[in-house]
This record gives sequence, structure tokens and C-alpha cells, in this order.
Amino acid sequence: MEARNLLRVLFLFLSVVLVLLFTWVHLPYAPPYANELLDCATNSPWCTSKNRLQSKQSELLREPRNPTRHHNHASDTPHHPLDPLTIQELNKVRSILSSHPLFISSTYALHSVDLEEPEKALVKKWKKGDQLLPRRASVVARVNGNSNVLTVDLSTGQVTVCETGSPSGYPTMTIEDMTTATLAPLANADFNRTIIQRGIDLADLACLPISTGWYGKSEEKRRLIKVQCYSKKGTVNFYMRPIEGLTVLVDLDTKQVVEISDKGSSIPIPKAANTDYRYSVQELHQIMNLLNPISIEQPKGPSFSIEDEHLVKWANWEFHLKPDARAGMIISRAKVRDPDTGELRDVMYKGFSSELFVPYMDPTDAWYFKTYMDAGEYGFGLQAMPLDPLNDCPRNAHYMDGVFASADGTPYVRSNMICVFESYTGDIGWRHSESPITGMPIREVRPKVTLVARMVASVANYDYIVDWEFQTDGLIRIKVGLSGILMVKGTAYDNINQIPNGENIHGTLLSENVIGVIHDHYVTFHLDMEIDGSDNSFVKVNIKKEQTSAGESPRKSYLKAVRNVAKTEKDAQIKLKLYDPSEFHVINPSKKTRVGNPVGYKVVPGATAASLLDLDDPPQKRGAFTNNQIWVTPYNRSEQWAGGLFVYQSQGEDTLATWSHRDRGIENKDIVVWYTLGFHHIPCQEDYPVMPTVSSSFDLKPVNFFESNPILRIPPNVEKDLPVCKPTSSV
Repeated sequence: MEARNLLRVLFLFLSVVLVLLFTWVHLPYAPPYANELLDCATNSPWCTSKNRLQSKQSELLREPRNPTRHHNHASDTPHHPLDPLTIQELNKVRSILSSHPLFISSTYALHSVDLEEPEKALVKKWKKGDQLLPRRASVVARVNGNSNVLTVDLSTGQVTVCETGSPSGYPTMTIEDMTTATLAPLANADFNRTIIQRGIDLADLACLPISTGWYGKSEEKRRLIKVQCYSKKGTVNFYMRPIEGLTVLVDLDTKQVVEISDKGSSIPIPKAANTDYRYSVQELHQIMNLLNPISIEQPKGPSFSIEDEHLVKWANWEFHLKPDARAGMIISRAKVRDPDTGELRDVMYKGFSSELFVPYMDPTDAWYFKTYMDAGEYGFGLQAMPLDPLNDCPRNAHYMDGVFASADGTPYVRSNMICVFESYTGDIGWRHSESPITGMPIREVRPKVTLVARMVASVANYDYIVDWEFQTDGLIRIKVGLSGILMVKGTAYDNINQIPNGENIHGTLLSENVIGVIHDHYVTFHLDMEIDGSDNSFVKVNIKKEQTSAGESPRKSYLKAVRNVAKTEKDAQIKLKLYDPSEFHVINPSKKTRVGNPVGYKVVPGATAASLLDLDDPPQKRGAFTNNQIWVTPYNRSEQWAGGLFVYQSQGEDTLATWSHRDRGIENKDIVVWYTLGFHHIPCQEDYPVMPTVSSSFDLKPVNFFESNPILRIPPNVEKDLPVCKPTSSV
């Protein structure tokens, strides 16, 4: 029996090698693992569960249902200084590097190939019709075991090696890193023996590559990853069937197993029944048709346009939008039109998800290291999935593809990665009705229609829905939704009555033998604000209680606003407090309204959470950018990633917290605001086997930016302007 299973492993390994070689020859624009993954046209859980393994990539190469556009990217050309690199440009980068001395006769992998954006001053001066600014690529490459940052000039072919110091961490993993890491245990006889002893067929294995974090000297000077496996027998939702306590430590460079830890042999694998979430497998008598179909129709078409693939124009807004392998989606040059002057006014130079921090609250051997930093370790954009028309995005949405480079530099297309659409949910833009006692029969109401740019990253089990929503009143709402599947822990318990008093199971018993482990999610946003120009200030407006003096008023107290302009970075390190409320303004002190107020925008927090971990806990050192909810730093083009440039196995010496500790001046300067949106998640049974979406958001809202209500003069809806959809039967 054991020999038969070992032969299966050998056959599987050789099959993968042959498929990789076949793919290399036959797919010019796909990464070299593509053909292996085309098998995901089947209903294999490797395809449908959106994990960090090969299935992730199959989704990149398959068209989503009812694709709305077919775009041939081979002939794309850039039109704007911030446009992402095209297929032609990525191929040119690959060609230039292949003949560079650093890469000749070397073992290397390209961990990122992105546009090196021109200097801000040059971009701001550029106008459509001007000659395009010089195009350069920023490349992060591992060459012969060393990390390098290079700039490639696409016009001259010149390659410049950039100085990065001696960072403790490593670059974002490539998809190839993740894929090959999960295959490494299968080549190890001890691992295979352990799986067989657990009573699991090797053909039923599904494994995940899990970043290790950093916990001491023993983990330095080599790239390590931990692999944990699941049984996919009987379900596509293998996440609910963990092989608990089995952890394999793998060297990412040699692909060799370093260590196997097996401390859960007595824990049963949870059952597969009732874990499959696919609509196609639900019993017909269980289908819940709760709603009649609903769709927003636009007979005249949408009100937005997208010029040259990336410049979005809608109502009074204009901004540049592009996919990004690490950030997912980048909004740049956001401007809003002034209703009085007709002028497009600067609001934000650049905004994006800079880093995520997802620590699980279980200190045991198989869980303590699960403290993910999804952008810097896995690539938030690399994990983006093609959006599903009519379900992820409504009718009349526009879809945007991503074009990225695989580890050898070969370009490939991530189809339908971003969608842009108008949203109307029945919300009200503004209204007022007069009371009958005034004798004035007035009722004025304006509907609220917004524009949404959306992307979804499926980082293994979790799905992150990121929306940038623009309103006609000048407000920008940034929203994060969490859905997908919990990362669960196997247990011997199948009822809470069996759990001894005092035992901490680190979560909630969700089903028989399944614990949903408590965890947090933090998403830190980089917001390079530009309120009518680059030189801005950050103002903390404290709301203070003031006592009245004796005989002054029948009132004993009232509230007043106390404005404090932040001089240095430490003045702008903000921990939100319910009973010490403040507003947080970004103003242009040199531009004022007609009555003298400085124009500005304010950061308006929504529901959020703060990290409660010890500041000296190794994960929190690496995730120190979550120590505050708001930070403000002077603009520095090297400070974009809140967890540092090289996050993987970093020790936390190059984070937003480190930069801000310098306490640089920020008054009336080009400043960047950083906001962290947080969630505490105590799992519950409603999260099983797949989670209903939970969302939170924050706003960037005009504060004395306009002279008055900017949507005062928009018209109300009237019946004759709206499409009439005839119901199939009257209600």
C-alpha cells in the first residue's frame, strides 16, 4: 500500500514537470504554469476554492461567465504618464534584462515588474497631447539568492541597480514560489508516510503555502515557508477539512523540506457534508428564491466614460485608474469640478491599499505564525480574481484587465480584474420638506447616484472586496468587504459541552470538529492628498466640553472646536477615542474660501478596530503600522508600502512606524495621510461554510472646499426621464 502511494506521488510530480515544460512552449502570454492549470475547467476544488495554489492561476486564464469585453492587449500603447506597463513594454524589459551581466548565466526570478512612475512635478505639468514622459520599469529580482531593485529605461535600455541597504526581509513571493512550495512535501517520504498513517489518500490532498513571519535568528538568511494540507475528499471546500497539527517547513529557494511537525494525529478530519457552497450542487428543494430579479437599467448608457483605458470621467470627477500587482488597484490624480468656476480642482494625487495585516489569535505550534501581510507577502493584486458579471458588478459595468509579469518576465493578462459602475441604492443626496405650520408646501429631494471602482482579491480562503466610491458632493468613500471562507482548526470536540472548563480553544466551535479561530484584519491605505496643490497641513480639530460660568446661561456645558495644526509627524499620530472625539482635516493654508476658511478635506472614520497585541510581539513589530489609526508623513517616493519594501520575513525595521518616528516636519508641506481600517473577527456559526460579507469604510469628505453645497443645482428625478420596466404580472 505504501509503495503504491509513493508511486502515485512520483507520477504526480513527473506529470507536473511535463506540463510545465509543455506550457513554456505553447503559451506566449501566460505564466509558465498555465497549461497545468487549464485542467481547472473541471469541478476540482483546486479551481473553485480560490486558494493560494495552482488553482489561483487557473482563474487568471479562464474567462469569467458572460465576459463583457474581449481586449487584445498585444497592441496596447501607453497614453498617460501613469499608465501601467504594456505587454510590449514587459517583453522589452525581459529582453533587456536577459542580456544584462547581472542576469547572464544566473539563476533569477522577477518578483515584480511595474511602472516606475515619473516625478510628481512632471506628471502634474503633463497634459494630454504632450509628448509622453520617459517610460521606466521598476524591477525587483532575486538573482543567485540576492534581492535586487533595478530601474530599466525603456528608451535607452539602460539598467540601473538601486541601493536598498541591507533589509531583513525578502520580496513578495512569485506565484511560482507559492506553487512549487506546495509540491515540495510530496517529494518527501516522511511526509507521505505521515499522510498515509492519517488514513488520507495522497490524491485527495490540497495544500497551502503559509508565510512564516519572523520569530528569531533560526529563521534568518534563508527564505522559508510553511505548508499545511487539507483533504478535499467529498467537497470543494477543503478549508473545512484541515489535517490538523501537520506543518511542513520548506526552503523556498531549494524547494527542500527542512522540518516536519506533526502534533495532531489524534484529531479527526472534519466531515465533508454540508460544506460545499456552490449553487450548482445545492438540492433543488433547498434553493431559496427570496427575491424577484432586480437590475438598474440605463437605456442611454452609463454616465461615465473611460478614455485611453485608464482615465475615468464621471459627473464632476476625473481620475486615473489602474491595476497593480501589489496594491490591487491605484487611484491617481483625482480631481473634482467646482460648480461655480467650472475648474477641475486637485483632491488626491494617489491612493491605494498599502498593506494588510491579518494576525490569528492562536499561539499553539501549528498556528502562532499565521500573521499574514497579504500585499507585501502574496501580492494583493496577484490574488485578484476575474469579476463575475451581474453578481460582482451590475449590468453596464466596465471591466479593466491587469497585465503582469511572471517570474521569468513573461507577460500575462488578468482578465476583468477591476470593474467600474454607477450605483443607485435609493439613498438620498439631500432633501428638505417644510412643516405645514410654515404654510409653505415645499418638498425638495435629490437622489444619490455614485460611481464605484471595485476589485476583489481572493487571498486563499478570504475574499477582500475593495471599493472606491465617488459622490457628486465631492465625497470619496473607501470601503472594504470581507467574505470567503474561514481558516479553521480541527478539534476532537463536536459539542461545546465536551470542552473542559478553563480550556481556551482560541475561537468558536462552528460545526462538529471545526473551530473558527479568532483573528483580526487591518488594511492600511496610502492617501497622498493634494488639496488644491501639494503644500497641505494636517489639522486635528478636538471637540471639547466647555463649562459655562455662573449666571452666564441656563446651560451648564456646551461643546467647542479647538484646532491644532500638526507641526511634526508625532503630532499627527492618531489613536481614535470615542470619548475624546476629533475631526481630522487636511487643508491648504494658502487657499481660502470667500469668507476666509482654508479649503480642505477631512478623514471621517467609520467602524474600525485597533490592534491589541503587545507592541513587542514579533508580529506586531512587523505590523507596527497598525499601532495608530492615522499617521501623516512628508511625501517620500520611497515610502509607499506601510510594512516596508521587502515584507516577507522582515523584522519590522522598515515600516511606517519607523519612518514616522523620525518626527519630520509636516506643516504646509507635501504630505501623505495613512489610514488603517480594522476588523476584529470572532467567528460564529453563520460564517460556516462560507461567510456573508461584512463591510466597513471611511470617508474623505470636503470641509470648506466648496463655497456652498456643490450639488445644490442638480435636478430631481421626474417620471418621464426614467425607463419603464414592465413587470411580468401586477403586484
